[in-house]
Amino acid sequence: MWFTRKVNSFLSRWRKQRNRKPLVLRGARQVGKTTIVKMFSTEYDQCLFLNLEKESDANVFQKYSDVKTLVDALLLRDNLQDIKTKQTLLFIDEIQEEPRAIHMLRYFYEELPELHVIAAGSLLEQSLNKVRAFPVGRVQFLYIHPLNFLEFLEAHDRQSLIEGLKDVPVSEAVHYNAMEWFHKYALVGGMPEVVREYVEERNILSLPGIYESIWATYREDVVKYAGNANEERVIKHIMQTAPFYLDKRITFQGFGSSNYKSREVSECFRALDDAKVIQLIYPCTTVESPIITDFRKSPRMQFLDTGILNHALDILPHLLSVEDLSTSYKGALLPHLIAQELISLQEEQFEKPKFWVRQKKGAQAEVDLVYPYRGLVIPIEIKSGKVGKLRSLHQFIDRSPHPYAIRMYAGLFSIEKHKTPGGKPFVLINLPYYLTSHLDSYLDYATNKF
Repeated sequence: MWFTRKVNSFLSRWRKQRNRKPLVLRGARQVGKTTIVKMFSTEYDQCLFLNLEKESDANVFQKYSDVKTLVDALLLRDNLQDIKTKQTLLFIDEIQEEPRAIHMLRYFYEELPELHVIAAGSLLEQSLNKVRAFPVGRVQFLYIHPLNFLEFLEAHDRQSLIEGLKDVPVSEAVHYNAMEWFHKYALVGGMPEVVREYVEERNILSLPGIYESIWATYREDVVKYAGNANEERVIKHIMQTAPFYLDKRITFQGFGSSNYKSREVSECFRALDDAKVIQLIYPCTTVESPIITDFRKSPRMQFLDTGILNHALDILPHLLSVEDLSTSYKGALLPHLIAQELISLQEEQFEKPKFWVRQKKGAQAEVDLVYPYRGLVIPIEIKSGKVGKLRSLHQFIDRSPHPYAIRMYAGLFSIEKHKTPGGKPFVLINLPYYLTSHLDSYLDYATNKF
């Protein structure tokens, strides 16, 4: 079965653009890039498919240096008609395997504008270093992620719930139904193969084998991330131990109780970050826009998908009986899931979420996430506790030029007026977890009301 993904609407708009550029889909392996294009290709009269992991397909870019000759050869190979008479899509899958293919994207744009070109690849950052002249300004990027909560609902055909979530604020009936489904999403995650199995079988017990297969594939790909044998060993160590450090900020030196040096670990983490398997989320120290990342401070880790993370931590059985997800795995699982939701909103450009820290002798503070909204930096705390325990958020608000803050929790939506211990009035927007992708709508609602 194929899922409707939120990028489908983007692809339809791209197809109709007059000054259309070749489109490069970026994202980790197995997040659905190839499936998305194959589903989209049904809108065309004819399609040319290349998978550059196949030697015969990669050789096309070695044999032909002229894009018109290359396309003519492919049309003859597949017994298709001229692109001037039939609307044609050329899909180049696993483009990272052949740097010459990346370089030639500019010539498809300049010399064959009537041909619709989509490329997809993982580990593109490593491949881009091998390209003589990347076609800057001649291509467009689209980032693909695991399914987010709304896509998860779409896969289960929960249209009435999706429509109900558009109401601001949501009704109480929608709230309890959404909480039930969000809990399922927190268990399953958003990897397309896993979601497909869950939709068809509705059985959590059928999923661990798929999780292990996906995670094993990433482990086997480790050679592609590594520059040498030592880096391969370090990356394997990181992937084996990293899930158990989810609840804390990390240091590179001796990571995972190892003897590896800081530089060794940091370089391997960056390779995994490029591959989008384990990303590093760094803090900021500012309360005003722009949000500037502070790379001197210790980062947190963000895994590709919460479902795979649950499997790696072996906490799926525990999560089945949990009512408030904010209490799961030392309180770290829910901030991870909400960060994953925010990442899923990044389509045409990619910028990681950030958190806020204030490190001063005797007075450290940390806010789970900060969110840019209309020139403001909105602090987000992910809690089950009472308002009085939001000490770090209070410190942020005392320094902020605006009075708005968000607490994400398991309760009903509400807006409350409070004062920090320092006496500054502020507006606390209490949002249920499942509304992460609707943050802008609720901030519009709250800022217009208060």
